[in-house]
Parts: sequence; C-alpha cells; structure tokens
Amino acid sequence: MTENPANPAPGASAAAPETVASLLAELQALADPKILAVNQRHGDDHAVNLTKLRAVAKRLKTQHPLALELWATGDTAARLLALLICRAREFGADDLDAMLRDARTPKVHDWLLVNAVKKSKHVEGLRVRWFADADPVIASAGWALTTDRVAKRPEGIDLHNLLDRIDAQILGAPERLMWAMNYCLGTIGIEHPELRGRVLEMGERLGVLRDYPTPPNCTSPFVPIWVNEIVRRREG
Repeated sequence: MTENPANPAPGASAAAPETVASLLAELQALADPKILAVNQRHGDDHAVNLTKLRAVAKRLKTQHPLALELWATGDTAARLLALLICRAREFGADDLDAMLRDARTPKVHDWLLVNAVKKSKHVEGLRVRWFADADPVIASAGWALTTDRVAKRPEGIDLHNLLDRIDAQILGAPERLMWAMNYCLGTIGIEHPELRGRVLEMGERLGVLRDYPTPPNCTSPFVPIWVNEIVRRREG
C-alpha cells in the first residue's frame, strides 16, 4: 500500500520545521571563542566558523521569509545566514538601503553587497545613491560597487574623475572609506593600462597602506606592489 506523505506510517516522524529560535540555538552551539577573538580584531562580532555557517545555509536552501526573520534578530551570525538564504530580487531599493544602514559590522556589510545588492535589479541606482552619501561607511559601499563597474562594465564611468577624487580625498578618509578608495585605485591600475602610470605615481606619492603588515604568500594592499604583482601574474 502506498503511504500518504501527509500521514506518515506509525513510528515515523517528520522533520521539525526550522525556526528562528532553533537556528539561533544552533548558531550559538557553533560559536567558538577563538574565532570571536580573531573577528573582533577586524571589527566583527560573530563567533561561527563561516564554513560551518555555509553548511547550515546549504541545508536550509533559499527561504526568503525565514531570511527576513533572521535579519530582524540583529544577531550578526543570524544576519550572515539570512544573506545566504535570501532571494535578492525580493528586496526593494529602500529595503537594501535600510539594511545597509543597519549593517553594524564589516562582514555583514560585505555579504549584503555580494549576496543581495549585486544580485538586485537596483544595484546601479544604489551605487549612485551611496557613492554620494555623507556617511563614510555608506559611501564605501558606493565605492565598492563603482569598483565593480570599473572592472566589469567601465562604460559611462569617468575614470579620470575617480582618480581626481581619490587623489584629493583618500588621505583624509575614515578607514573603511579609505580601503574602498584604495581598492578602486588599484583596480583602475590593473584593468586600465592607459592609466596605470598615473595610478602607480599616485600610489607612491600618497603612500596609503605602504607599511600594512602582510602575511607571507599574500600580496600587499599598497597599490604599487599590488598592481605590479597582479599585472605580472596576468602577463605570465
């Protein structure tokens, strides 16, 4: 006799639905104080190994309503999980703007851009909106999206104007905005050979991140070193 899935056989038990409460408890159980200590040095406050977090997301698959509930908790690990199981096209431009302004930590900020904003039909409008924002953290998101355009779709982007702005503003910029501008500067140098000379001159003269401690086998974020190394690798 064929069993009706809605009426499992005696002794069988259907899996309990995932709830925000059960997921918060699971994330808490995965928390590692050592991971938290490392993350806190970078301004983050989550204690869950990201590989384990992605495994939870893989099990859940896309569940946008659940993602909204997880985001609403304000918990960093829950918000990272939310960004892995959300459906980007369901967010309006104002939704994403509000989420960015409420993203308290760098990792949530970055994952919001990668997993929601860049997959949204609102990405270009938000890029323009955020690029001109007075809040340096919000502006850094605009610079990050602009860097993506510089690398992938530079048509319509005034690269000379970007370089002028970086030259005039990077030294006085708060840290997160300074990093975003520096990444844009390096990307222009890597992707646009006709401007590479100016980029390298600016990098040397401005000296941004010249002495940044770089682990072995990693490339320095100091633009002259970074640009030359990436170009060398590409040209083989």
